[in-house]
Amino acid sequence: MLKTYKLYIGGKFPRSESGRVYEVTDAQGQWLANAPLASRKDARDAVVAARKAFAGWSGATAYNRGQVLYRVAEMLEGRREQFAAEVAAADGLPAAKAREVTDAAIDRWVWYAGWSDKVAQVVGGANPVAGPFFNLSTPEPTGVVAVLAPRRSSLLGLVSVLAPVIVTGNTAVLVTSHTAPLPALSLAEVLATSDLPGGVVNILSGDTAELARPLAAHRDVNALDLAGADGELAAELEAAAAENLKRVLRPAPGADDWSADPGLARMTPFLETKTVWHPVGA
Repeated sequence: MLKTYKLYIGGKFPRSESGRVYEVTDAQGQWLANAPLASRKDARDAVVAARKAFAGWSGATAYNRGQVLYRVAEMLEGRREQFAAEVAAADGLPAAKAREVTDAAIDRWVWYAGWSDKVAQVVGGANPVAGPFFNLSTPEPTGVVAVLAPRRSSLLGLVSVLAPVIVTGNTAVLVTSHTAPLPALSLAEVLATSDLPGGVVNILSGDTAELARPLAAHRDVNALDLAGADGELAAELEAAAAENLKRVLRPAPGADDWSADPGLARMTPFLETKTVWHPVGA
């Protein structure tokens, strides 16, 4: 019997509202499993869950968020062989290479976890002003971020776009790669059994364009990562996002080398800077 996966919304595993599923095959065309074909209603439900979780997650201490992400990395490592097998099937890699990629994805998750209580020190700071005031700038999370997972690099690319969104206090609605959703759907099982609060990450599988369009137009989505959109779809989604002033991260051509040092490039686009003035001596 082939496994039939479910969506991950609000910390639970519902079936798609439409009842639809689709067959997931490996690089050679062999049938691996059934994945849910999420609908626009599922996308709206995921946004509601992400918004509900935002206050608690963004209000948690940076140290606490980091510890939660470290725990996720530990659980990923505990299921290393399962993820390596899924990566091999999804990305068409030899077993040894798939293990290397899986290890890199675990390391990447740990790397982002370590930034939880450091990014504010790097991005924020005390500003020199002409007057008897302290002027302090601190980064704050943007809100609900819709993330389109890369079409290739089913685990390392996935981790590279998801971890920087949530480590900075945002909540996420992730649309998996249509052709290689299994690592993302298995990651949902890891997240559900870790300490991550329900709704911080919501995972939808299905047709990328069908799900991305309502998310780009949704007025309760604050930002959009177009890592998994091609040129024509990305331009359409940018236009929809512009109508309600979403932040949009559209990767430059050639920016999909997921093995490269990520730097801060995927954390800072989903942060807003708050500046506070305070009288000296008061």
